[in-house]
Amino acid sequence: MEEECLDYVLVPSALFMMAAYHLWLIYTVVRYPSFTVIGINSQSRHQWVHALMADPLKNGVLAVQTIRNNIMASTLLATTAITLSSLISVFVSSTSNSGNKVSQLVYGNKTPLFSSIKYFTILLCFLVAFVCNVQSIRYYAHVSFLVTVPTSIGETDSIEYVARNLNRGSLFWSLGLRAFYVSFPLFMWIFGPIPMFICCCLMTFSLYFLDTTTSFTRHLHSHSFRAKMKADDEAVVQLSP
Repeated sequence: MEEECLDYVLVPSALFMMAAYHLWLIYTVVRYPSFTVIGINSQSRHQWVHALMADPLKNGVLAVQTIRNNIMASTLLATTAITLSSLISVFVSSTSNSGNKVSQLVYGNKTPLFSSIKYFTILLCFLVAFVCNVQSIRYYAHVSFLVTVPTSIGETDSIEYVARNLNRGSLFWSLGLRAFYVSFPLFMWIFGPIPMFICCCLMTFSLYFLDTTTSFTRHLHSHSFRAKMKADDEAVVQLSP
């Protein structure tokens, strides 16, 4: 009975830890974007779009090639996610039909209901990753057409629209990659709640260092942003009559 109760204690604790960390990450991205990699990258892409669309005839090939690389990365993750989803579905079907006993490596609740829940949560993670990466491809493909459209000097509405769509595509790519990260603790849950809890602790600790920025990175990006804004202002002054 004590072995079966571990799933009711450790699994909710691990999921609460992951949920609390991501709620903190969302709050930090919204309020203090420069302290997170997501916020810094969003600002960098915004600056990149402004720099390229200032002269699309000169930078059009570079822009299309860069977006094409992002589409290829999203396509790879989407293909991997749907392939793993298919493999898990086939494995669950074959296991349920054969009626095999639960492996002795599993320490925790070994009822068929919990086994089905474990595989279903992993399958759900990969399906979410697939949908997010497909949406990322959709936005990247849309941006690949818009980024080469010539814009008039001083009109930034179209540039802001392109930058916003590019950041949305990157956001969906990040969500798809995050679903892959979450699938690791869920996969460890197959072997019991203790490996899952340990994996969640290590995953949260690792994601904190992957998602936050250092003072050197913040200073470097803020300095480059100020220099770029100053150069743009000087260019507008020189072109104005």
